[in-house]
Amino acid sequence: MTLEELKEKEQAYLQPTYRRFEVAVDHGRGATLWDVEGKRYIDFAAAQGTGAVGCSHPKWVDAVAVQAAKLSGASNLVHTGPQAELAETLCARSGMAAAFFANSGAEGNEGMIKLARKYSFDKYGKGRGTILTLWNSFHGRTVTTLSASGREKLHQYFHPFNDGFRHAEPSMLGIEAVSGHDVCAVMLELVQGETVQPLDQDFVHDLAVLCAERDWLLLIDEVQTGAGRTGSLFCYQQYGVRPDAVSFGGGMAGGLPLGGFLAGERCRNVLGPGDHGSTFGGNPVCATAALTVLDILDDDTLAAGKEKGDYLRTGIETLELDCLGGIRGLGLMLGVEVKKGYDARELAATLVENGLLVLPMEGGLRLLPPLTITREELNLGLAILKETLG
Repeated sequence: MTLEELKEKEQAYLQPTYRRFEVAVDHGRGATLWDVEGKRYIDFAAAQGTGAVGCSHPKWVDAVAVQAAKLSGASNLVHTGPQAELAETLCARSGMAAAFFANSGAEGNEGMIKLARKYSFDKYGKGRGTILTLWNSFHGRTVTTLSASGREKLHQYFHPFNDGFRHAEPSMLGIEAVSGHDVCAVMLELVQGETVQPLDQDFVHDLAVLCAERDWLLLIDEVQTGAGRTGSLFCYQQYGVRPDAVSFGGGMAGGLPLGGFLAGERCRNVLGPGDHGSTFGGNPVCATAALTVLDILDDDTLAAGKEKGDYLRTGIETLELDCLGGIRGLGLMLGVEVKKGYDARELAATLVENGLLVLPMEGGLRLLPPLTITREELNLGLAILKETLG
């Protein structure tokens, strides 16, 4: 189908929940995609960051195909090898104690919320279920994770939102201002995904100490920062803290629907049979996909991803484009400010039209290339940036 035919069909049959660019992607390899008419695009978006190892990585394709032909799905009331192997691998590489698998990052965050509230209920009884989150945070699009998110524009239309969350400025004074006897946990992104804003290292360390003193669980949302995005498998490994639980999302399975959370030792047995579940969570195909992603994301690939992030940041700064401002982020998770007088979405649409896929954000552009992007693909992307915005 042509782009226009696809748009016509979508208008007829899809809910209009996405503001799509004028491109119909047909196939891809690595960080290069082609549309239905054969036009090439360099991918600095990686399916909104979920394509950690790029499009159609040969090793990933082979492993998923073999597993799909062997066992495509199974109930979580029976044992399956890929799920157990994935749990072991994630725990070994994260230092955590136990895994729970779901289908998305939002579900992973929901699971952490339930974990924290049950931990507190088991130990202290009722009345201690409030979770503190940060302003400008984004934790998902379910009603509960929207309630947890500290972004006012998300708190409309879907009332009533869930109680049990308070939002704080990202400082110890901000945390103290909203703390109380009813708090059981703090949940935060170490790099706030919607604005690509890294948290201050000292703040995170002091917050971890406070959580330990008050027996609050430290919950880290790594839906966007996990799977090597920031230069280590999980971002908290660069912050020198050990969370009580950490969530992950689609990037871990290379784009297939897999999410969940890892729990530390003191929380490994908080949830028992019947306390939580997921029909498709950790199914054999998605678990195999994630095992393959983790195999690809070895120490060398993670280190190379960090170097590529530095290369991309330096490359953009060297261009000295009038419309772009400062760059922030970690690894291959970069946010580029758009200067006053320019519209970020319009700039993103123009870049896409000229063959570079990027993501607009509030006041800037998000760049989330696959970790496997080549130097040639990075240079082609930089050339499009220069030609389009120079």
